[in-house]
Amino acid sequence: MKPRPAAFVDNKLKQRIIQYLTSNRCGKYVDTGILASDLQRMYSIDYGRRKRNAFRIQVEKVFSIISSEKEVKNLAEFEDEHLAKRARQGEEDNEYTESYSEDDSIVEDYPDPQSANHMNSSLLSLYRKGNPDSVSNTPEVEQRETTTSAPRLTKTSSIPLKTPARESEGGWFIDKTPYGKRDSFFLDLSDNKSNHKKPVSDIQDSKESSFLESDNKRKGRLKGKGNKRKKEDLQEVDGEIEAVLQKKAKARALELQISSVKFEDVGGNDTTLKEVCKMLIHMRHPEVYQHLGVVPPRGVLLHGPPGCGKTLLAHAIAGELDLPILKVAAPEIVSGVSGESEQKLRDLFEQAVSNAPCIVFIDEIDAITPKREVASKDMERRIVAQLLTCMDDLNNVAATAQVLVIGATNRPDSLDPALRRAGRFDREICLGIPDEASRERILQTLCRKLRLPETFNFCHLAHLTPGFVGADLMALCREAAMCAVNRVLMKLHEQQKKDPEIECLSSEGGQEERLGTEPTSETQDELQRLLGLLRDQDPLSKEQMQGLCIELNDFIVALASVQPSAKREGFVTVPNVTWADIGALEDIREELTMAILAPVRNPDQFKALGLVTPAGVLLAGPPGCGKTLLAKAVANESGLNFISVKGPELLNMYVGESERAVRQVFQRAKNSAPCVIFFDEVDALCPRRSDQETGASVRVVNQLLTEMDGLEARQQVFIMAATERPDIIDPAILRPGRLDKTLFVGLPPPADRLAILKTITKNGTKPPLDADVNLEAIAGDLRCDCYTGADLSALVREASLCALRQEMARQKSGNGKCELKINHTHFEEAFKKVKPSISVKDQMMYEALHRSLSR
Repeated sequence: MKPRPAAFVDNKLKQRIIQYLTSNRCGKYVDTGILASDLQRMYSIDYGRRKRNAFRIQVEKVFSIISSEKEVKNLAEFEDEHLAKRARQGEEDNEYTESYSEDDSIVEDYPDPQSANHMNSSLLSLYRKGNPDSVSNTPEVEQRETTTSAPRLTKTSSIPLKTPARESEGGWFIDKTPYGKRDSFFLDLSDNKSNHKKPVSDIQDSKESSFLESDNKRKGRLKGKGNKRKKEDLQEVDGEIEAVLQKKAKARALELQISSVKFEDVGGNDTTLKEVCKMLIHMRHPEVYQHLGVVPPRGVLLHGPPGCGKTLLAHAIAGELDLPILKVAAPEIVSGVSGESEQKLRDLFEQAVSNAPCIVFIDEIDAITPKREVASKDMERRIVAQLLTCMDDLNNVAATAQVLVIGATNRPDSLDPALRRAGRFDREICLGIPDEASRERILQTLCRKLRLPETFNFCHLAHLTPGFVGADLMALCREAAMCAVNRVLMKLHEQQKKDPEIECLSSEGGQEERLGTEPTSETQDELQRLLGLLRDQDPLSKEQMQGLCIELNDFIVALASVQPSAKREGFVTVPNVTWADIGALEDIREELTMAILAPVRNPDQFKALGLVTPAGVLLAGPPGCGKTLLAKAVANESGLNFISVKGPELLNMYVGESERAVRQVFQRAKNSAPCVIFFDEVDALCPRRSDQETGASVRVVNQLLTEMDGLEARQQVFIMAATERPDIIDPAILRPGRLDKTLFVGLPPPADRLAILKTITKNGTKPPLDADVNLEAIAGDLRCDCYTGADLSALVREASLCALRQEMARQKSGNGKCELKINHTHFEEAFKKVKPSISVKDQMMYEALHRSLSR
């Protein structure tokens, strides 16, 4: 019967699968799904647009055909190899065999083994391997067994059959009687030939038995070795699996840390530490809360700008309570496998409960707890839900376990609101930008182990570092130490240069001598000195290191290379602008002192009088009259934190972003109180509202009004604003409680112009003025009537440029150098070029505006 023809096969696909299997050296088992996807990717032009499941089924069919062909081919090759091996072994075993009398003709007449049915032979060999005690009596089998040394019985075997052979009409059959019931299986032939065997001699029996025993021993040894090797391989695999599991368990479990930081190491946060101490009573005395039947607070959220000491405070809490701390960074919890992130959170809290009392500290918690309504992935929502469940289980399942959960973040507004409710992170502690007094205590804490002179002025250094947080001050101390080391080493290097013996030693070497004789610039000299310090490997003696200490000048030099983190948070470092840098405006300075400086310097008197709400000041006037300069001087004189906000900076094209920017400004100011917020060009931020306008500007004005005087108190947040057009500002901004004090900074009169000129020229010293220059006459000149402070500064600058041009022309003519001074003619030339920035019409408009504001 002919075999059924196979289904249609794509020969191109078949060749490509064979090429893939050959090139990738695939093993016995191949994943057809991966095979199909790889083929679609490799041959995207042919298979890229096919449906994945249909193409995978087609690949499976072709792969099964290739596998069956390969099995048949391998079976034929295996049989040919096995027959050749039997022929070789038969030649070696000829010495153990004898000729047969009757059955030789049967064996000779039997067909050649190579022409027999290969499949029947393979099945027969498999049955023999499965039942080694079985015996075959077919002439075909006897013919093959005469050429092998295996323990299969030949025709001359002396072991008799235990049951007679059965006849079958279809030829031979195999009796699949169970092994325990029958000792052998039977083969029968359909011909009527006799199947009687003649017994062999005793000599032949002894030879056969000895051969079988030796062969059984050899197989036993091979089997024992194979079992031993297999057992060793299994043990090795089991050991590797146990090692991987232990490694995973070790990586999953966090190590308990013992903190050595105390509260005394956290400087400048006395108010925060007092609040923390009240909150941590339940960790020392849990019986009080249990007696009262109150669930103690479980979660504390520390938030503030980077570098303000959130992580340090968490370690200080653990060190002060002498409790172990489980510290984990939030990104470490996130895993790429679905469900593993939630499992890590569960393991973390289970480990905390098992090691109670302890503290769990999750740093940068905002990375895993975004707002679920804006989360981009389901995994983020699941992590938030799992953290909420674990926090609730601390109060329900493990109510008696003393576990405190501390979270730290720079962006508390980005956390999910459900995480900040009572029972979870119900206590929030803000660590803001430290003020001048706090910076002084932080510097004293950081400099405890530094070598400083006894007369070191911490107060002056704290005054020079507005906007610096704890991390910035630590970087400042490190940078100052490096400056001190460089200063001392340079001083020693200069002393060594003066020593004649050292000079003789340093003059050796041709290249160094040439470099020393050539005229070099100041930068090259500095580089040569530094290279000399690097090449000098001799350690310093105790006498040389005895005078080594960090001086205040080293800190001042280091200030130029340390940028405060507050700049990135919207704060600005106030420049060195004082009242002495502002000419005139005496009445405005007094008003600003009473509005901003007095509440900070005399808080008790203001509280006794009931003056709780800090005042807001609006500086109005023409451009160039010193409104921004006044705000800088106020911030510098008061020593407060200073946030400068340009009106257009807060405006955003997206809905809600401008209002959020306003909220963030006031929130940062509250976190760093006392603080001054200065809105420059406030008319762009809050213009006058009308009935027709309902856009983004109206929402920004509403948000600004709410933050200035809403339901929440400002808490020592002072507001200053500057504008050139107070008439277009919304009237609600100017009411009492918000910007209730409006100060008009107008054009300076002659007396104020004289004060401004003296301030600009440093009383005639910089730039140097000639004797014929009369500043009082210049200030009283009619041409200066409409000049602002900026115009007067431009007048002095233009006069300086005229003097410089005259000196450069003199040098070109060869008359030699002369002392640079500004005389009266230079100011006269400057008057011709500098025109007033305020016209007469604008001056009349500002005067009318001043009269309206003073009513």
